[in-house]
Amino acid sequence: MIGDALGDARTVVNVGAGARSYEFAGREVTPVEPSAAMRAQRSPELPRAIDAVAERLPFTDGALDAAMTTFTVHQRSDPAAGLREMRRVARGPVLVLTCDPDRVRDFWLYAYAPEVLDAEARRYPPTAALAAALGGRTTVRPVPIPADRTDGFNETYYARPELLLDPGARQACSAWSFVDDDAVPARFDAHLRRDLADGAREERYGHLRGRPVHQGSPVLLANLP
Repeated sequence: MIGDALGDARTVVNVGAGARSYEFAGREVTPVEPSAAMRAQRSPELPRAIDAVAERLPFTDGALDAAMTTFTVHQRSDPAAGLREMRRVARGPVLVLTCDPDRVRDFWLYAYAPEVLDAEARRYPPTAALAAALGGRTTVRPVPIPADRTDGFNETYYARPELLLDPGARQACSAWSFVDDDAVPARFDAHLRRDLADGAREERYGHLRGRPVHQGSPVLLANLP
């Protein structure tokens, strides 16, 4: 979906690029990443990431064909300012992969760890606020989640609940780290294990195992000037 929305854009700035997750081959990508730890994780053959923040991008107006950011807008000190900067430096589309906070709680995990999804919903800005910050014309499209998706955010496990019993899988989703109660993971683990063992979880949510694609909270905003 991101590739299609980029169209024929050749030069693309990836804001909050991290170690690479969503960058594309075949395009001239300029990564921007403020975290030294994340920059250090980038493979040597990848473009070197620029040390900068979204709110102050080191590019002239309209310097690039497009700008994109994936699952990072909620981590910024001023999301609206960062989006305005992305809009400033891109001649063409600005793409924002994020989650709709109004849909975060519509997931089976809420029955087991509501504190986690409450924390997640509080962090994500409303999609209407993001669209307003970008100005111009913005479309918002839901992003389908395949059952075999490999990047580990909570909704990836809609059909594979037992995988979230692995602490490593939970650590891959930052929402768990924003819960103040240290007992939440243990309560979640015990509750889910019990419901998996006695069939209670399958009775309520077993239909999800046969669903090849899930429509959850991830959305793609595509903005044109």
